[in-house]
Amino acid sequence: MTAPPNTGFPQKLQITIQWLGRVGIAFLVLVAADVLAETLAPRSAWTTIVELGVIVSGIWLAVRVLRMVARQAVWRLRNRLLVTYLFIAAVPILLIVILAATGGTLLTRQLAVYLVTSEFDRRIDSLVSASESVARTEPAARPAVIERMVNLFYRANYPGIEVLLRDSGNEFRYPDDGSLPAPHDGWQPTHGILQREGRFYLWSYVKTATGDVTITAPLTREFLAGLVPNLGTVEFVSGARGVTGAPAIRLPAPLNRFDTEFDWFANIPLYDWDHPGRAGNGLLVVWSRISAVLGTVFNRQADLAQGYTLIILIIGVIVFFFVEIISVVVGITMTRTITGAVHRLYQGTQKVIEGDFSNRIEVTGKDQLADLSRSFNLMTENIQRLLVVAKEKERLQSEIEIAREVQGQLYPRVIPQMRQLRLAAICQPARMVSGDYYDYEIVRDSQVALAIGDVAGKGISAALLMATLQSSLRTQLQNWLEVAAVAGTASVAPPVSTSQLVGRLNNQLYAYTSPEKYATFCLGVFDEKSSAFTYTNAGHLPPLLVRDGVAQRLDVNGTVVGAFPFSKYDESRVDLKPGDLLVCFTDGVTEPENEYGEMFGEDRLVDLIEKNAHRGEEQIIDLVLSSVRQWTASEELQDDMTILLARRV
Repeated sequence: MTAPPNTGFPQKLQITIQWLGRVGIAFLVLVAADVLAETLAPRSAWTTIVELGVIVSGIWLAVRVLRMVARQAVWRLRNRLLVTYLFIAAVPILLIVILAATGGTLLTRQLAVYLVTSEFDRRIDSLVSASESVARTEPAARPAVIERMVNLFYRANYPGIEVLLRDSGNEFRYPDDGSLPAPHDGWQPTHGILQREGRFYLWSYVKTATGDVTITAPLTREFLAGLVPNLGTVEFVSGARGVTGAPAIRLPAPLNRFDTEFDWFANIPLYDWDHPGRAGNGLLVVWSRISAVLGTVFNRQADLAQGYTLIILIIGVIVFFFVEIISVVVGITMTRTITGAVHRLYQGTQKVIEGDFSNRIEVTGKDQLADLSRSFNLMTENIQRLLVVAKEKERLQSEIEIAREVQGQLYPRVIPQMRQLRLAAICQPARMVSGDYYDYEIVRDSQVALAIGDVAGKGISAALLMATLQSSLRTQLQNWLEVAAVAGTASVAPPVSTSQLVGRLNNQLYAYTSPEKYATFCLGVFDEKSSAFTYTNAGHLPPLLVRDGVAQRLDVNGTVVGAFPFSKYDESRVDLKPGDLLVCFTDGVTEPENEYGEMFGEDRLVDLIEKNAHRGEEQIIDLVLSSVRQWTASEELQDDMTILLARRV
């Protein structure tokens, strides 16, 4: 016995190819081609083209895979809400954090440079103030002012400071061994950073009425480091030249792994000693770290309020993160509430799809989702109840169908063949079963009984009473024949008394049915030997006798049957001539209304019968039914329609 072929691998391969698509297949082919090209021709143009194709198809495939993953990821409402919250809250907060971090970093760097440059400017302004003070002093007192001012205020802060005073051709230097040369002609009063002989100086140049005052201080690393203590390293460079001096001061130790080093710079105007009035640019570079800058700004020993400010800032950051964590927890809780309710609704709908309407989903809370869940439970409960009702209706419909078939068996299935009388009848129920009744039964070889009736009401109850009426009538006719047979031969037996039969029928219906049940009824017997038609009309619509194209209404001999036990009935007799047409009908033919509420009426029926009495019985019946339907302009019957025709031949 051979084993069945293994179809697992081809099926998996087919699924993989379908998942990758044309782009994925192209990517795999290009990767294989790239490997082959690298082996055979590693530096050819074809290799470059294939690699470019691999990159393009790989990007395309990555985008396709990301879209598929995203589509699968956001199928569930919970994931969709999480993605929504990610774009609404997390992404903006991340952008704010990145912006704050970037801005804080830039601000910290700029603040470090600002601290140095502001101190730098203050030192230069101090030199300017000194030179202007000397210029405002009396010429004779200027040297003494210079010595006293430098010794008291400037020597400690400006190591290597030199002053050159020129007045009326005389020069005064401080210190005496200073090497500061005289400025070149063409300098205007100025101050800032000066480059002379490859070195940098702070300087201030002021003119007096008879000379000028020049003050310089060498720009060394020690001087730069002392501008803002504990900040870090400060350098001043111009081109390939930098500040000379002792090695740079090492940075403070980091407080944590995030306390990284940084460097920043600022452009400073730089004057050239040998070219009066010409200014270039130098770079003031600061190396520091975040903790050093913050420690300099928030110096508790220098300013108690700054220490409090730092504490408040730290507390604010902690509170921010604490509130953010609480917000995340609340958001996740609310999300689980929403998605949990929707998931339960989804499971409930799946149960409904499977046909399980008894399942009820759990309801929690008092919000709109809880009301939605209650509405869903109420809906499934109503559907379950409607299904029970539908099944019961289906059962009743089946029983009604059986009742209709049974009732169809009650109507006469064979038309009696008489030498002098031709019969035709029809009953169209407004519902599946009818309360109208018609019958014809041969009493003797030369006699036939005709009956028509209309039970009060419609539906099953009327159909049951109709069956009772039919059964009682045939029982009474059978009893009459049996009594006649006992009395003598059938040929000499007394004729059928329609009044007595209707009376007995009335008493029987009254005795075995509820008081509100009754029926209109008309019973007649036609005798071929005498051509006489004897009848009793118990409250039914008067039958029509059409003779020579003129219709006349027959008598009504009593009230309805089944309503009163003491009712008395008479009987009437009419001789039928050849060509006479007897028309019996129920109120379903004459009482239907059109859209204006106007009934079809007996007069319209009489006129229709008179104009068409020469036609065949089946044609007359079809003409009457179609005329009534045309009058109501509806295919649905308003009442049961029954017509019984008997023509004398």
